[in-house]
Amino acid sequence: MNKQDLERGLAAYKQEKKRSTLKFVLLAAVGICAFLLIWQLIVQFKLVNVRSLPSPVKVLQTLIKKISTKNPDGNTLGTNILASLQVSLTGFALALVIGVPLGLVMGWFTPVDKFVRPVFELLRPVPPIAWIPLVVVWMGIGLKAKAMIIFFTAFVPCVINSYTGIKLTNKTLINVSRTFGASNVEIFWKVGIPSALPMVFAGIRVALGNSWSTLVAAEMLAASAGLGYMIQIGRTIARPDIVIAGMVTIGAIGAVLSGILSYVEQHALRWQSKN
Repeated sequence: MNKQDLERGLAAYKQEKKRSTLKFVLLAAVGICAFLLIWQLIVQFKLVNVRSLPSPVKVLQTLIKKISTKNPDGNTLGTNILASLQVSLTGFALALVIGVPLGLVMGWFTPVDKFVRPVFELLRPVPPIAWIPLVVVWMGIGLKAKAMIIFFTAFVPCVINSYTGIKLTNKTLINVSRTFGASNVEIFWKVGIPSALPMVFAGIRVALGNSWSTLVAAEMLAASAGLGYMIQIGRTIARPDIVIAGMVTIGAIGAVLSGILSYVEQHALRWQSKN
């Protein structure tokens, strides 16, 4: 097979991949449109109480209005989004910085595993919401307290997946490295961590989803801004359109953050596709 045949084959593969991606995008768009249409018809034909379930058009109008209007929670949509991102990403970043290295070190170094794991297994089953009373006592009701609730929900998947990923390192690669005189620390850095990265990113993805979905609970701590706060106010004054608008915004931003993480993961793991 000559160079021209390889180039034609590569071009055909790229075209087929683009067609496949376009097909899945169209299917996703059709699914969303079908869902919105069914929702609109249910409300239009009054199959449910309109006061309990506003139509998609009403929710969209509320979202557009919230861009420039502070009622009823005292903040515009942009202010609420920024406040929620600050809380969520602060807790998520803290869990990432502490959880991933801890899981990797626990999985590789047995003494560390024996020392840390009993405490981790004791704290792991405790739901993040259960920490709220203690967090309020320790840190008050500011940004640190809310970020700490997010930290607890994102920390566990970071540790577990990093731990599992490095435990699954190919023993043959470890033995070959030792044969060539590499130390345990060198094998950890050059073999164990690269091998664990797919599982590490899987844990980060779960942690990101958890941190964003716990937002409403975190912002119950006497918040004055945020999407969770907006949802709480909507519930208090019986405005389901405000509640659903907050939920839609949380879902949309979560999807964007997940897409950004997927992009980072693809670039960080490019070496896998070359093997």
